[in-house]
Amino acid sequence: MPYTRITVDPRCMGGVPCIRGLRMPVATIIALVSEGLTEREIVEMHPALDVADVREALRYAAEAVQERAIPLPSGS
Repeated sequence: MPYTRITVDPRCMGGVPCIRGLRMPVATIIALVSEGLTEREIVEMHPALDVADVREALRYAAEAVQERAIPLPSGS
């Protein structure tokens, strides 16, 4: 699936994946979701974003973690 809202530009935020060339890293959106914010709350906090940006960030992150193993503490 192509990502039309995710950009990677070495001149913007050091090349980390961002939303539409904005200085809003995908990781920031994922962190907000993990803190319990809804899509609408995120958009209200960051008016340059829209709900589709948040959803695409989530899809991008889900695919990214499928690509590599993340070590977990033993017993988890």
